[in-house]
Amino acid sequence: MKTITKRIILLSSLLLISPIITLAGEPVYPVKISENRRYFVDQKGNPVFWLGTTQWQIFREYTLEEARTIIEKTGSKGFAFVQAMLMGVGDGTQPNVYGQKPWINNDPLTPNEGYFKNVDSVIRIARDNNLVFSVTLYHQRYRKYITLKNARAWAKWLALRYKNVPNIVWSMTPEAKQEFVPVLRELAAGLHEGDEGCHLITFKPDPAPYSSSFIHDESWLDFNSMQTWNGVKLIYPMVTKDYNLKPVKPVLMAEGAYEAGSEYGFDVTPLWIRRQAYYSYLAGAHHTYGHNDSWRVLPTWKKALDAPGAFQMGVLKKIFLARKEWWNLVPDQSIFASGGQTSGRVLNLAARHKDGKWIMVYLGSKSSFSINMNKITAGNKVNAFWIDPKTGDSVSIDSLANTAVESFSTPDDWEDAILILETSDGNRN
Repeated sequence: MKTITKRIILLSSLLLISPIITLAGEPVYPVKISENRRYFVDQKGNPVFWLGTTQWQIFREYTLEEARTIIEKTGSKGFAFVQAMLMGVGDGTQPNVYGQKPWINNDPLTPNEGYFKNVDSVIRIARDNNLVFSVTLYHQRYRKYITLKNARAWAKWLALRYKNVPNIVWSMTPEAKQEFVPVLRELAAGLHEGDEGCHLITFKPDPAPYSSSFIHDESWLDFNSMQTWNGVKLIYPMVTKDYNLKPVKPVLMAEGAYEAGSEYGFDVTPLWIRRQAYYSYLAGAHHTYGHNDSWRVLPTWKKALDAPGAFQMGVLKKIFLARKEWWNLVPDQSIFASGGQTSGRVLNLAARHKDGKWIMVYLGSKSSFSINMNKITAGNKVNAFWIDPKTGDSVSIDSLANTAVESFSTPDDWEDAILILETSDGNRN
């Protein structure tokens, strides 16, 4: 009884982070779900483009200045979200680089203020750089210490501590097995008790791929997340399945093959990084990138921050943001009159604006194909051009009518290609 009382006193005595002050420039707001439940918005209702990256060990394996370098480099590439494990990879008990363990006596009900002050500082740096952390507060490897008995209290303490911190999304990573459902519910209940539902909650099964595979209908699950590991061919069917589920929830392809990873059975080149990302977005999902050297915290982690794939994810974001109302994207493979490809590892996919203002087509390799131009319904004349996903460079095509089938072939010497078809008001600028 004395031990329990002591824990409660310690939990209640730990200081909460002070309310957030207004920042210069564009502030980060708590991320919410859009009205149509397809994408993310900030507190003011402005659409937020989820381009994520993984830095699973940022709270534990880096000094504060190294974390600052990671965050600043990450933001400069165009990433808006960072997925991180609160206690790092492992069972949750290892100390950070300053020798501080997350919990006193490895007990989640006695959190170590020294450890969490460092977490606070990292999150604050991210906020200053307009980055949102997707924080994994529970992983299946933590289950020895975070249990059904203490999960709610642990989650509530976290949610109270970060209640007024806008740049957080909560995530959990169990196996996709029914035995984990009770603890997930306790964690979600604790989060809601602590922050009154201020922050979104998701979970990404590890190693099973789907969150929707057994828990989609849970009311606390705000959006679905998945991982495909080396299963590039799984991205389109998995995203499509989740996209069509009811009730509608946003879909995040949260973890695929990491750039320069060695364990996938193929070389994860920048081309494969681009393919994974475009497959995700054009199927109607959001996407998170990762680099092998970052999650493994190799001596080359700093160089990896400037990897080609990371740069090309920034190119991808610019391409999408240049489309008017990019958030109104609708996957539509009937755009292809011929040459579409939705199965296998190398795909040709298409999507359009819901009102026919533009079409985006991604070709995963050199391709010849044809397009039903009547899918552009917002005007009579269509501006057509190629974009190189590797560089962002564009090549104009003649203005086309939207009344026939048009044939195309990707530019010579390009590994992959994007075709944009849009009316004069179909681009943002």
